[in-house]
Amino acid sequence: MSRVQVITHGDIVEIALARPPVNALDPALCRELRAALESAIVADARGIILSGSAGIFSAGLDVPHLLGLGDDRDALVEAWQAFFAAARAIATCPVPVAAAITGHSPAGGCVLALCCDYRVMAEGDFRIGLNEVRVGLVAPEGIQRLMRRAVGNNCAERLLVSGEMVASDRALHIGLVDELAEADLVTVRALAWMRELLSLPRDAVLQTRRIARADVVEALQNEHIELDRFVDGWFEPGTQAALRALVERLGK
Repeated sequence: MSRVQVITHGDIVEIALARPPVNALDPALCRELRAALESAIVADARGIILSGSAGIFSAGLDVPHLLGLGDDRDALVEAWQAFFAAARAIATCPVPVAAAITGHSPAGGCVLALCCDYRVMAEGDFRIGLNEVRVGLVAPEGIQRLMRRAVGNNCAERLLVSGEMVASDRALHIGLVDELAEADLVTVRALAWMRELLSLPRDAVLQTRRIARADVVEALQNEHIELDRFVDGWFEPGTQAALRALVERLGK
């Protein structure tokens, strides 16, 4: 069963995460997302919308799946590599990508959104952020750069160190998202933004975009992710205990 749904809106392609109940990012979903992006480009899409499901964009990495890998470091590294490859595919996409954040977007979901050119989020009781520290993980430098790029250094420090998940209205206020919309109009508004952008001279937009987003691509280079160090932290006893407590809470 496909974990993404591809919907064509003329020359704009929507890639909807479709792995119920919360679009948790397991390796298969990450690979399908990357493949869908590549296929859209081959099909000459001029813009891409990355969307989620009602009430949820993505809950981030599939923690139960990752914990189920036990002490298999190679499998864990492979799973995280699949995620970062998907993030890089968004960041390096040669055409604009707008995130239709249809609901909650913690951790890895927030990372994918930060890789996009523009972010429309559902208004209401939905939250977004990088909450890794709350389960004993350290967000890599490259991911911290993405947050700093969106909200500024001081605000990013406060959010990263506390692992705070911010409500949609505050996310708009601090620049973490660019626009709010009613929940059932999030994708509509993302499409409207994309169509307006695509009405401008194409070559000038794409060349300017490439220069403006060079820091996004740079942030996701291997030397700024340091995956081995991140995985070392994953296996720390305190982190494992926090992750298992999270899974227990989610299971209730």
